[in-house]
Amino acid sequence: MADRESPPALLRVLNGERLDPPPIWIMRQAGRYLPEYRELRKRTKSFLDFCYSPSLATEAVMQPLRRFPLDAAILFSDILVVPDALGQKVWFVEGEGPRLEPLLPETAWKLGEPEKAIQRLSPVYETVERIKAQLEPGIALIGFAGAPWTVATYMLQGRGGDKDEARRAIYQRPQEMDALLAALVETTAQHLAAQVRAGADCLQLFESWAEGLPPQAFQRVVIHPTRKLVRRLRELGVGAPIIGFPRGAGAQIAAYANETGVNALGVDTQTPAQFAYDVAPEGMPLQGNLDPQTLVVGGEALERAARDVLIAFKSAPHIFNLGHGITPDATPENVARLVQVVKGGV
Repeated sequence: MADRESPPALLRVLNGERLDPPPIWIMRQAGRYLPEYRELRKRTKSFLDFCYSPSLATEAVMQPLRRFPLDAAILFSDILVVPDALGQKVWFVEGEGPRLEPLLPETAWKLGEPEKAIQRLSPVYETVERIKAQLEPGIALIGFAGAPWTVATYMLQGRGGDKDEARRAIYQRPQEMDALLAALVETTAQHLAAQVRAGADCLQLFESWAEGLPPQAFQRVVIHPTRKLVRRLRELGVGAPIIGFPRGAGAQIAAYANETGVNALGVDTQTPAQFAYDVAPEGMPLQGNLDPQTLVVGGEALERAARDVLIAFKSAPHIFNLGHGITPDATPENVARLVQVVKGGV
């Protein structure tokens, strides 16, 4: 059992300390690659019901921790609980992903009040409390939300994938886009603050759709709203460190790391560790960035790739993770081997 007086390894790294071996957690570590998760999922009619069930969501979080000596738990929820709580119709199609009733061009983008949204999300905060009560003291608890632009793309498109409608709206309806992002900034800040009050030690912002934006648009819909979100969290008294993960942002991670106010930078699979290290503020912790496909292949390829990541990030405070979420066809055996390699096993 970890020393109750010593902060969890993940928080030490987020505070700028370099640890060897680095702490490790895995995006989507509670999920469909685990047979026990698939059995648990059968107990609810819909994925949103699963997210709003504190007992089932807590069990999903604890399942990978029983199998693997990971250094963090992450809340089991979804970034689309925010638009759901704001009154937009959200559902999930099995095997295909989320669907939303899109914000159509001819309609006003009117949403519910943030205060009512937070009331709707109260089961999520109960889940955080339950997880915190079950964790060993050396394991950090990560809360999370989708960043405003990423959530807005789902709200405008009605699904993942193609983002042309959302990108056109930046130019066609700039004032309404700004208002939508502002509403998401406030609601997301309140949502994350409630997670911290419930027991989350740190936070991650998923900017999953950061790719493909020209610099001016990136500033408008990614940098500015994220900076406002971080500032609003601090105004709400949230001092917890924030990991920003701008997947697919490419060279624009320089602006993201330096201008948004996040404390640590999540590095995706396509981004070289050295590039992230060179453009981020000096001493900024970096998280990433193993290719999730290696957890499907396993064997020497997995071990070699994991060691390559460890070497690539040796100059920075580092949190070992994937460069995107783990895929359903990864195997628990390969995850176990990965953790062994990272922690220095043979």
